[in-house]
Amino acid sequence: MLLFVMPVAHAADLDCAKDDVKCILEPLAEQGDASAQYNLGIDYATGKGVKQDGFKAAQWFRKAAKQGHSDAQYFTGLMYNEGIGVKQDRFEAAQWFRKAAEQGHTNAQYNLGIAYANGEGVKQDDFKAAQWFRKAAKQGDADAQYTLGIAYANGEGVKQDDFKAAQWFRKAAEQGHVEAQTLLGALYDSGEGVKQDRFEAVQWFRKAAEQGYAEAQFFIGTAYDSGEGVKQDRFEAVQWFRKAAEQGHAGAQFFIGLAYDSGEGVKQDRFEAVKWFQKAAKQGYADAQYNLGVSE
Repeated sequence: MLLFVMPVAHAADLDCAKDDVKCILEPLAEQGDASAQYNLGIDYATGKGVKQDGFKAAQWFRKAAKQGHSDAQYFTGLMYNEGIGVKQDRFEAAQWFRKAAEQGHTNAQYNLGIAYANGEGVKQDDFKAAQWFRKAAKQGDADAQYTLGIAYANGEGVKQDDFKAAQWFRKAAEQGHVEAQTLLGALYDSGEGVKQDRFEAVQWFRKAAEQGYAEAQFFIGTAYDSGEGVKQDRFEAVQWFRKAAEQGHAGAQFFIGLAYDSGEGVKQDRFEAVKWFQKAAKQGYADAQYNLGVSE
């Protein structure tokens, strides 16, 4: 009898070794362990060790969230915000973001700021949006730093201040945030908030451009085209315009059209020029529309 029971018990042990969700997490979660409930929610949300199930993920996140688990509160907010596993409810999302944000949860602070900025689930309030962005930004969140920079640049919820905008853009840019890198470059290019430095502008544009950001690729192209901040190089300009143009950047499409039309940086090809002008014109780029009218 013992010889029969022992192999069965051993097989069960092996099953448990292969299935931590069933043998460890679920029992703990059912007993009310908030961390287990949160982790079980993550597993159902991602399909790790279980069949992906947004409804079950939301259920477990909520159980942990009600116990004050800040990560679970944040994810509960996300589920309501996106309508995953629950009916979309921006008001409910904002409530959960707030609970987590008040515990210092960086992503929740940022998302609550977005809610206030857009008036989703809460009354639109740029001042409160900036407050929450600042809290997240001070904790090092690059998106929040960038967005706070935008607030200072535009005077939304804070007094307009290009110097402070540049400071926050720099913090995000140094973390590799492509939009912040591009806008910091633009400030150096124009001399707003920082001492004008076209060379420095190009350095920041390049950082974003090398990450594939079309706007920065366009700006690098214009720098090489004009020789501002770098040695003029029309061939190099066309390479960057092409990268941005192939991503649908209308300005870059227009400039590469100009290059083909004039033969600067590429072999002259009027047919190719018209092709790129048409692409830009279809996006409403006025100069391209004008050039097409002239060419016709």
